[in-house]
Amino acid sequence: MSGVLQTEYEFELPLGYVDQEGTRHTKGKIRLATAADEILPLNDERVKKNAAYHPVIVLSRVVMQLGSLTFINTKVIEELYSKDFAYLQDLYNRVNRHGENVIPTVCPKCEHKFNLEQNNLGED
Repeated sequence: MSGVLQTEYEFELPLGYVDQEGTRHTKGKIRLATAADEILPLNDERVKKNAAYHPVIVLSRVVMQLGSLTFINTKVIEELYSKDFAYLQDLYNRVNRHGENVIPTVCPKCEHKFNLEQNNLGED
Protein backbone atom coordinates (compact mmCIF):
# COMPACT_ATOMS: atom_id res chain seq x y z
CA MET A 1 0.00 0.00 0.00
CA SER A 2 1.45 3.35 -1.02
CA GLY A 3 1.46 6.56 1.00
CA VAL A 4 -0.60 9.68 0.54
CA LEU A 5 -0.64 11.07 -2.98
CA GLN A 6 1.14 14.39 -3.15
CA THR A 7 -0.89 16.73 -5.37
CA GLU A 8 0.70 20.10 -4.57
CA TYR A 9 4.33 21.16 -4.83
CA GLU A 10 6.02 24.29 -3.56
CA PHE A 11 8.54 26.04 -5.79
CA GLU A 12 10.71 29.11 -5.98
CA LEU A 13 11.22 30.83 -9.32
CA PRO A 14 14.80 31.70 -10.32
CA LEU A 15 13.93 35.35 -11.05
CA GLY A 16 10.33 35.94 -10.00
CA TYR A 17 7.23 37.59 -11.38
CA VAL A 18 7.15 41.38 -10.97
CA ASP A 19 3.61 42.77 -10.68
CA GLN A 20 2.40 46.24 -11.68
CA GLU A 21 3.30 47.65 -8.26
CA GLY A 22 6.88 46.39 -8.63
CA THR A 23 6.52 43.57 -6.09
CA ARG A 24 8.58 40.49 -6.97
CA HIS A 25 6.83 37.15 -6.36
CA THR A 26 9.11 34.10 -6.30
CA LYS A 27 7.60 31.40 -4.09
CA GLY A 28 4.51 29.53 -5.19
CA LYS A 29 2.53 26.34 -5.40
CA ILE A 30 1.64 24.16 -8.35
CA ARG A 31 -0.80 21.27 -8.35
CA LEU A 32 -0.94 18.09 -10.36
CA ALA A 33 -2.76 18.53 -13.64
CA THR A 34 -6.01 16.83 -14.52
CA ALA A 35 -6.94 15.59 -17.97
CA ALA A 36 -9.18 18.65 -18.30
CA ASP A 37 -6.22 20.94 -17.64
CA GLU A 38 -4.55 19.60 -20.77
CA ILE A 39 -7.60 18.97 -22.97
CA LEU A 40 -9.79 22.05 -22.44
CA PRO A 41 -7.16 24.57 -23.60
CA LEU A 42 -7.13 22.84 -27.00
CA ASN A 43 -10.51 24.49 -27.67
CA ASP A 44 -9.18 27.96 -26.88
CA GLU A 45 -8.87 30.20 -29.95
CA ARG A 46 -5.39 31.34 -28.88
CA VAL A 47 -4.19 27.72 -29.02
CA LYS A 48 -5.93 27.09 -32.34
CA LYS A 49 -4.07 30.08 -33.80
CA ASN A 50 -0.75 29.22 -32.13
CA ALA A 51 -0.18 25.81 -30.54
CA ALA A 52 2.76 27.24 -28.57
CA TYR A 53 0.21 29.05 -26.39
CA HIS A 54 -1.06 25.76 -24.92
CA PRO A 55 1.50 25.65 -22.05
CA VAL A 56 0.60 29.22 -21.07
CA ILE A 57 -3.02 28.22 -20.50
CA VAL A 58 -2.12 24.94 -18.81
CA LEU A 59 0.25 26.67 -16.37
CA SER A 60 -2.36 29.33 -15.61
CA ARG A 61 -4.69 26.49 -14.58
CA VAL A 62 -2.25 24.57 -12.35
CA VAL A 63 -0.19 27.30 -10.69
CA MET A 64 -2.22 27.91 -7.55
CA GLN A 65 -0.20 30.64 -5.92
CA LEU A 66 2.66 32.95 -6.75
CA GLY A 67 3.83 35.05 -3.84
CA SER A 68 0.77 36.87 -2.52
CA LEU A 69 -1.15 36.22 -5.76
CA THR A 70 -3.77 33.50 -5.51
CA PHE A 71 -5.46 34.16 -8.86
CA ILE A 72 -3.06 33.22 -11.63
CA ASN A 73 -4.30 33.92 -15.14
CA THR A 74 -2.69 33.76 -18.58
CA LYS A 75 -1.55 37.40 -18.30
CA VAL A 76 0.59 36.52 -15.26
CA ILE A 77 2.12 33.52 -17.06
CA GLU A 78 2.72 35.62 -20.21
CA GLU A 79 4.61 38.21 -18.17
CA LEU A 80 7.01 35.71 -16.56
CA TYR A 81 10.61 36.00 -17.57
CA SER A 82 11.58 33.30 -20.04
CA LYS A 83 13.81 31.59 -17.46
CA ASP A 84 10.89 31.35 -14.99
CA PHE A 85 8.51 30.11 -17.68
CA ALA A 86 10.98 27.37 -18.64
CA TYR A 87 11.43 26.50 -14.95
CA LEU A 88 7.66 26.06 -14.49
CA GLN A 89 7.37 23.97 -17.64
CA ASP A 90 10.16 21.70 -16.41
CA LEU A 91 8.56 21.42 -12.97
CA TYR A 92 5.18 20.68 -14.57
CA ASN A 93 6.71 17.90 -16.64
CA ARG A 94 8.59 16.40 -13.71
CA VAL A 95 5.60 16.19 -11.37
CA ASN A 96 3.03 15.22 -14.01
CA ARG A 97 4.91 13.10 -16.52
CA HIS A 98 7.16 11.26 -14.11
CA GLY A 99 4.75 11.20 -11.18
CA GLU A 100 7.36 12.30 -8.74
CA ASN A 101 9.57 15.15 -7.80
CA VAL A 102 12.86 13.39 -8.58
CA ILE A 103 15.82 14.55 -10.60
CA PRO A 104 18.08 11.87 -12.10
CA THR A 105 21.60 12.84 -11.00
CA VAL A 106 25.18 11.70 -11.61
CA CYS A 107 28.02 12.35 -9.19
CA PRO A 108 30.64 14.41 -11.07
CA LYS A 109 33.51 12.71 -9.23
CA CYS A 110 32.66 8.99 -9.19
CA GLU A 111 29.90 8.98 -11.88
CA HIS A 112 27.52 7.11 -9.54
CA LYS A 113 23.94 7.49 -10.77
CA PHE A 114 21.18 8.26 -8.25
CA ASN A 115 17.86 10.05 -7.92
CA LEU A 116 17.73 13.31 -6.01
CA GLU A 117 14.32 13.90 -4.44
CA GLN A 118 13.36 17.55 -4.26
CA ASN A 119 10.63 18.51 -1.80
CA ASN A 120 10.84 22.24 -2.42
CA LEU A 121 12.06 22.73 -5.95
CA GLY A 122 13.90 25.94 -6.59
CA GLU A 123 15.01 26.46 -3.00
CA ASP A 124 18.72 26.32 -2.28
